[in-house]
Amino acid sequence: MAGTEGQELSNINFESMIGGPLNAVIKAQAQAAQTSVDFIKSVGFNGPDVENPGKPTMVTFEYDKVIEKPDAEGKPVPTVTPMKLTVPILTMLPIPFIRVEEVTIDFNAKINSVVEAKTASSSELNTSLAVKAGWGPVSAELKCSYSSKKSSSSTDKTERTYSLVIHVRAVQDELPAGMEKLLGILENSIKEVPSAAP
Repeated sequence: MAGTEGQELSNINFESMIGGPLNAVIKAQAQAAQTSVDFIKSVGFNGPDVENPGKPTMVTFEYDKVIEKPDAEGKPVPTVTPMKLTVPILTMLPIPFIRVEEVTIDFNAKINSVVEAKTASSSELNTSLAVKAGWGPVSAELKCSYSSKKSSSSTDKTERTYSLVIHVRAVQDELPAGMEKLLGILENSIKEVPSAAP
């Protein structure tokens, strides 16, 4: 049975079983990176399409701010002043940078091999002796019969159970250096100016 189980395990294509999930993870990582690029182009810029992103998308807020202004005598007086703040929207949103940190592949193989053998045998011996006597010589007749019967049967039953469990742990990755620099440039373009009086 041990030889049979070893042969069963050697017939399993471990290359595909392990390589398949790893290839799927690599493709998923590439798709995640492409999703990040599409998100930056479509949300962060107002160009006609993703191939021509255009200028950064800006969001403008209007609010009131208390600013001290000198009055006629030159004394600082708190004055409510309407202000306008323009911010690149890309600096306000979490940018998805998903990275697969860990992949665990668990493979379990359970092989049960049961061999049942049944043997049945029977034998039979029959003898008979007949003696004849008369005027002449005595004659004897011996009859003997022997029968033997043997039957055997065997059954071989193999049960196979396979299970494959894949654990994938993904985390939010740090921003690439180029993206950090871009966000720094966009942050420098944030402007706070007094809004025009209505």
